[in-house]
Amino acid sequence: MFEPTVRQDVLRVSQPGSRWLSTGWNGGFADADAAFNVSVPEGWARTDLGEYARERRAQAGFDGAGPTLFTGVDMEHLRGAKLNGVVAFATAGVSNPAVLPMEPSGDPSSVEQPDAGTVNVILCTDRALADDAMATLLGVAVEAKTATLLAKTGFTGTTTDAVIVGCDPTGEDATFTGSATRVGTAARACVREAVSASLAARYAGNPDKPMPESVADAKYGVTTSDRATIFDPLQ
Repeated sequence: MFEPTVRQDVLRVSQPGSRWLSTGWNGGFADADAAFNVSVPEGWARTDLGEYARERRAQAGFDGAGPTLFTGVDMEHLRGAKLNGVVAFATAGVSNPAVLPMEPSGDPSSVEQPDAGTVNVILCTDRALADDAMATLLGVAVEAKTATLLAKTGFTGTTTDAVIVGCDPTGEDATFTGSATRVGTAARACVREAVSASLAARYAGNPDKPMPESVADAKYGVTTSDRATIFDPLQ
């Protein structure tokens, strides 16, 4: 089963010979023995992300490379959840919330890149998945993260959220991973519990870092106020 290790504010989730799909920096499909979530300091402005990731792995004493996420959330707020061969690891901070109103108004949205707060999720299953099933599972994980954040914070996410899903190619095959499958159902529950627990760890009883109640209350954030043009593709 995928094993978590935290050193020097770096999470490694390891399972030899794993297959991964990441929405983060340098994402896509990858074969690697581990995936990583790296907590970065306040004011972090490095752009050489590959070199920075190598530096942080080396400082933590981790050999090898793999899909890597970055977050402004300290690893002390990392939480995990597991069910039926699925495990999720989450770090959740909403200092840079993203809001999608159904009736937008006001000025066009800003597209400036704020500092990282970030909700990062690494979700793993002990089942063997084809690439299409991994893509479906990624969508399930993102949906679960969004639903959890809406319930807990009122935001759909942050401007820098990312998710990695991993599978064990030597495990029992699972053809389908949607929300009604055994893998998908477990994934939804694990993401919900891990994200909720990380939010509670970061914000509950912490007056120095209160959870923002709106984009206006947050240090950074964006509201999508733009209107797209609707058209009928059959006309």
